[in-house]
Amino acid sequence: MLGLQGGGMNDGDRTDTLVSFDELLWFGKTQILACLFGIFLLGGLMLTRYWLPDVNLSRSDLLFLYALSLQAALVAFRLEHKDEIIVILAFHFLATLMEWFKTSPAIGSWAYPDENVLFRIYQVPMFAGFLYSAVGSYIARSWRLFEFRFTNYPPVCMTVVLAVLAYGNFFTHHFTVDIRWVLIVASVVMFAPCQLTIRTGKRDRTIPILVGLAFVALAIWGAENIGTYARAWMYPGQEDGWEMVSFQKFWAWYLLIILSFVLVSLVRFRDEKSTRPSV
Repeated sequence: MLGLQGGGMNDGDRTDTLVSFDELLWFGKTQILACLFGIFLLGGLMLTRYWLPDVNLSRSDLLFLYALSLQAALVAFRLEHKDEIIVILAFHFLATLMEWFKTSPAIGSWAYPDENVLFRIYQVPMFAGFLYSAVGSYIARSWRLFEFRFTNYPPVCMTVVLAVLAYGNFFTHHFTVDIRWVLIVASVVMFAPCQLTIRTGKRDRTIPILVGLAFVALAIWGAENIGTYARAWMYPGQEDGWEMVSFQKFWAWYLLIILSFVLVSLVRFRDEKSTRPSV
């Protein structure tokens, strides 16, 4: 059921593979905690589409201050740890650099409709980086809350090379050969043998890591549709009205998930010897 395999049961646990209601409830509550940043950020996008306070700031500036407050609250309430913040900031920086390139007049992959934005880096409003921070936050917090463990994890150096090539291709494919499908196939070959074990309350459950990565990418593609519906940013063709984001973006998010996942892994495998992968 749900593609999960049981394993590592504690005393008194049943050894069947069925997922109980209590386990689903625990899993759902923990997922909400893991993606708390993203949930509140999407809520802010939707709220500001229909209502803005009467202040002398653009919507993008208000979203930046709101996202910054969210991040500060997560740190203040110790919902994110020091090492997680470092990873999230690294992903934030890399994503903002990519945003600057992708939204430049010469490329124009997407655009932000607000004008007179105070908090911006060139044409990119600074709240945009927090959209990616939400992804890094989710992966880092999920890793800790679900106690990720791996079998047959690929060599870490290979995952780093894959992540670097994936990130670089977001820039280079505009000028030279697009190797995204080569990278996607390489990621499947690399991660296909890997199994991810998570803790769901009193039980351990195991899934193929590729299934987990694909589900996260699908969820982010769905969130991106919410973001464009809220008119926080627009793709070509959405200027005169909302339309669903092309499913091709799923594959872009899949590769960005690889990048974020590898960044988190570099910290986790260093600091948590119990989660060091078997290769």
